[in-house]
Amino acid sequence: MIQEFKLPDLGEGLTESEIVSWHVAVGDTVELNQAIGEVETAKAVVELPSPFAGTVTAIAHEPGTVVEVGEVIITFEVDAPAGTGPRRNGTPASSQPVTGEEPQKRVPTLVGYGADPESSKRPARRARSFAASGSTTTATTVPAAEAAAPLASARVQADRPRSTPPVRKLARDLGIDLAVLVGSGDRGLITRGDVTALVGDPTRESGAAAEVPASNGEGRTGSWNAAGNAAREVRTPIKGVRKFTAAAMVQSAFTAPHVTEFLTVDVTAGMDFLARLRASREFADVKLTPLTLAARAVCLGIARQPSLNSRWDGGANEIVTMNYVNLGIAAATPRGLVVPNIKDAQQLGMHGTAAALGELSSTARSGKTQPADLAGGTFSITNIGVFGIDAGTPILNPGEAGILALGAVRNTPWEYQGGIALRQIMTLSLSFDHRLVDGEQGSRFLADVGAIISDPAMALALS
Repeated sequence: MIQEFKLPDLGEGLTESEIVSWHVAVGDTVELNQAIGEVETAKAVVELPSPFAGTVTAIAHEPGTVVEVGEVIITFEVDAPAGTGPRRNGTPASSQPVTGEEPQKRVPTLVGYGADPESSKRPARRARSFAASGSTTTATTVPAAEAAAPLASARVQADRPRSTPPVRKLARDLGIDLAVLVGSGDRGLITRGDVTALVGDPTRESGAAAEVPASNGEGRTGSWNAAGNAAREVRTPIKGVRKFTAAAMVQSAFTAPHVTEFLTVDVTAGMDFLARLRASREFADVKLTPLTLAARAVCLGIARQPSLNSRWDGGANEIVTMNYVNLGIAAATPRGLVVPNIKDAQQLGMHGTAAALGELSSTARSGKTQPADLAGGTFSITNIGVFGIDAGTPILNPGEAGILALGAVRNTPWEYQGGIALRQIMTLSLSFDHRLVDGEQGSRFLADVGAIISDPAMALALS
């Protein structure tokens, strides 16, 4: 019997996802919970386990397609359940009466997501055009049983180019229309090498720049060359992380009255403290940075000023103060800005904080951050210093009362012990929701964080 797998609700109110890749093809046999593909939500790349054991009969959407929740994305041929076996004279072998409808039942699917793919109909494949070696073949709509035959290896590219999000971004940056490429990857996947091979090596010192087809973002083909002559305009669809981030920032900026305060501090002692820890065996397995020290300082500061760790519940007409810190860390990734959080960060010491930051950063860079890791944050830190920036006015994550921006650590002439010395200086920028945090509370919090980063021994006096 044929079973349909519909795109499940991946949580957090998301209504659509983009197909990133398929790990299976029509005709493949899969096991229950086998990874069959990946989808990209507005927050994370999520791996899809198969809800059935059986044979893939049709894949409804190519990679790069944005699919609504509840839409069929793949179908399987599975063994019929007991009682629906061989028929005699139109009557099932069992004594169960035939109602003409499949009995509804729960099926395995993504844990906790609750999708219930169900169907008794055989899907038909959509008409598609495939290009290979300069030729074009049209695949007309056929029954699923015929469509289950293995695809010919020469049929390597569908009408919608197959690639991964980083490759699509590279192509957009270079002004290249993926439709003109034939992918060299698995089942015609367009790779980074396919894109860069088309434009040649931009580091060449000589030689004429070859004109190549390029997209102007509206589906028309323009030109681009290695000398940098790009289309006059590039249009990029607003979707995925960018779409979610934009909506969240607009909501935050026009809902919470922001106040931003700045504090410039001498962090020479704090940097010396980190250097001593790096030299010790106990911290040899983790990476220690100013962010590690700031994360600990924030948790200690929140213990003294809990209003920075609260949220506004307008529906209940209440202010909710959390006695735990889910510390969000803004991370720039190939997919865009994400803010995963360290759960119960207040319970971690320096080593635990450093280990958690390392794992969070590695997971975010690989695009494997899960929706649960992005939800439930209570306070955030953004490290703009890694880009050489000193200060800014960070926007709150929706629902949070505060966000701290860390500036670059710079060697600067500074007043020290009655004279002028070259010291390591950092500027801290704190934005807070003035509905939840008064100026006094915000100022005291920022002063506490600055004192701990300046002199970690102050943690003993402030805790």
